[in-house]
Amino acid sequence: MAGPSYLGIVQWAVAAKPPPSLRAMAVSISSARVRAFTYPGGTFSLDSTLTWLALLASQHQGGRPRLSEQLATRRRKERAVMTLPLGDADGVVTGGRVGFYQDWLARMEDDAFWAPVEFDRHLDSLTVPVTMVTGWYDMFLPAQLADYQALRAAGRDVRLTIGPWKHTGPGAAGEALRDSLDWFGTHLLEDLDSRTRRSRVRLFVGGARRWLEVEEWPPPARSVRWHLHPGGGLHPRAPVASPPGRYRYDPSDPTPSVGGTLLARSGGPRDNRALERRSDVLVFTSSALVRDLEVVGPITVELHVRSTLEHTDFFVRLCDVDPSGKSLNLCDGLVRVTPASWWPGPDGIAAVQVPLWPAAHVFRRGYRLRVQVSSGAHPRFARNLGGGEPLATAVTMHSADQEVWHDPDHPSAIVLPVRDAD
Repeated sequence: MAGPSYLGIVQWAVAAKPPPSLRAMAVSISSARVRAFTYPGGTFSLDSTLTWLALLASQHQGGRPRLSEQLATRRRKERAVMTLPLGDADGVVTGGRVGFYQDWLARMEDDAFWAPVEFDRHLDSLTVPVTMVTGWYDMFLPAQLADYQALRAAGRDVRLTIGPWKHTGPGAAGEALRDSLDWFGTHLLEDLDSRTRRSRVRLFVGGARRWLEVEEWPPPARSVRWHLHPGGGLHPRAPVASPPGRYRYDPSDPTPSVGGTLLARSGGPRDNRALERRSDVLVFTSSALVRDLEVVGPITVELHVRSTLEHTDFFVRLCDVDPSGKSLNLCDGLVRVTPASWWPGPDGIAAVQVPLWPAAHVFRRGYRLRVQVSSGAHPRFARNLGGGEPLATAVTMHSADQEVWHDPDHPSAIVLPVRDAD
């Protein structure tokens, strides 16, 4: 067993071998793909994993922990995220070695190890109706959307709700309860009158703070490239000849994570202005919009980059900047590149695709779009030490000098799914 028994693992285990009485399923903030959460972009979910270790340790002690114990746990976790090698971090948090944590560090590529808790291969055989609830800031979101699309491709009866929630938010739990009662009322009690009259896909649209009902995910949209420009600009027009943006990533002072998809309560949208003032973060900002811009669907970024290291990370974040200058994160993504996963040209420049979390958001008139580019978000993602050593035992740090190119031959851009006004 690859770690603790998540509720989602139990749900999908039942789905893989359903009992005869199973007539409907309700799945909330979970996925049939556990490995995708553990290694997003080829890195390691350090903060959420250590948070989970701390929660398990607290449960084993029994009772509700006192405030002093909670503070002590927080301090241990703060030490653990900076511990090297990472194979010692579980001991800092819990006082001992944790078997599944050690396995997760060492067995990313071990398909046989993960197979018992990876149920996506059974999705096409699942015949019961399924309803899903998740959040835009949930760490399982991309994997759960992949589950939804697999069920739809198999012709199954499935619906989807995505709200403005993170993994531990009370809003998701309340919506999941309401949604489950409605779904089971229809499919278990055969109470057709009780079923909410709604579309297959229901999405909360940030910025506009309204719900959007569509018949499929992703809904129809135009792909619009917003290019990175010299001087920190962001615009749909093509870039002009310019030198690259440059920064140095130092793993001894890693670029910190601010909000985002975390198991901890510190996840979700946060003000990014302090992060954006760091020298190891490049910032590209649009002019104030003259009309609303609605973005709904998957988001990707194409970066043209050059690095002094063969082993490095690239992290990209999309933010909404209000007229006061407050910069709130909407979605982001990180990719870990190795000599086997990227192929620089003769000039050393390589094109790197960075999938971001999907989003549904209206950038309002007078607001601005902002794209951050850096090489880490620690401790949300384990920092890349730059030497290609095994994750569990790496201790030697290598700084990376990074270049992000944005000229006609290297048009770095974020690709947005834009919905026109109905």
